Amino acid sequence: MSGSVGGSARLLRDAVRDAVRTLSEAGVESAEFDAIALAACAGKTTTGDVRKLMIMGAPVPGGFDDLVCERARRVPLQHLTGKAGFRRLELSVGPGVFVPRFETELTAGLAIAFLQTGADQAEVHQTGVDQTGADQAEVHQTGVDQTGVDQTNAAKPRDGAQESGSNLGTVRSAVPRFEGENPTPSLGLRDWTRSCGTPVVVDLCAGSGAIALAVKDEVPSAEVHGVELSELAFAWAIRNRDDLGLDVDLRLGDATLAFPELEAGVDVVVSNPPYIPVGSIPNDPEVRDHDPEVALYGGSLDGLRIPLAVAARAAALLRPGGFFVMEHADAQGESLTSALRMTGVWQDVRDHADLNGRPRAVTAVRAR
Repeated sequence: MSGSVGGSARLLRDAVRDAVRTLSEAGVESAEFDAIALAACAGKTTTGDVRKLMIMGAPVPGGFDDLVCERARRVPLQHLTGKAGFRRLELSVGPGVFVPRFETELTAGLAIAFLQTGADQAEVHQTGVDQTGADQAEVHQTGVDQTGVDQTNAAKPRDGAQESGSNLGTVRSAVPRFEGENPTPSLGLRDWTRSCGTPVVVDLCAGSGAIALAVKDEVPSAEVHGVELSELAFAWAIRNRDDLGLDVDLRLGDATLAFPELEAGVDVVVSNPPYIPVGSIPNDPEVRDHDPEVALYGGSLDGLRIPLAVAARAAALLRPGGFFVMEHADAQGESLTSALRMTGVWQDVRDHADLNGRPRAVTAVRAR
């Protein structure tokens, strides 16, 4: 680590303090977190070590100021570090792929909790009924970074709502269990365990591979497939799969036509499709200027054309009683659930709130 100002060594703690000021003035809400992460990247070390080095009076690492300058221009932190945490995983990301967000861990977690409950691998607790009843599901998550420091606003959803928590891959989730009359048979939780013991999972609109890879990581017995339309994003997904050594079938193609050989035989379909309404402009420059448009916009003024087309494909893929999870914008909680109910192919349609209490993901069961 090296650096100097006027011939004298520049201290890391002073450089980080200056970086926090610079990033704050540029509108970066997570300025301190980002400054330390960039110092770790420049010094090829961990954020925990950076904090120790700041106390010890270490010099600033070479390249740190350039990284801070780029971040002040609102280049995404993950593009500068090349990494994004997602549940227990660290993924490689960069230009051409949508950076996985913290709230998508809820989407993945709902699918994982269903699979784990069906396999008797974990105890999952939930309070909640669908929107025709009363309360929405409550999902409690605890997140700390690798140094044990709870980080807030580490990531933000693409529709501009602010999230709190950590996106560093160390989040523990207690995703709720579905209640109601005879909930286990109605959700088909044990159908696949009785038949073959290997659940089949499909991730439509896989992007970086975050959801598909997290499912395989946390439910190793699952047979996991994923499809992505963008060639650039697909390349990132392949890299992540190979780097992590997870056995996931990833394919390049249209999610609305994917996996014809699996029709009516899939146990869980999960999707984080593009859903921003056409004409809407994301608030954050990191999203607006750097995330690929193909991963953002839902193809209609309400943003639901692509999500509903993906949901139709999910219905064709799922067996009767199969489980469906889809992320959506906070303004689409009622419109998407209503649209799914109107198709007549779904039952037990329920919406789930994120950590800020905003509608974030819908679950449904393929009608028998």
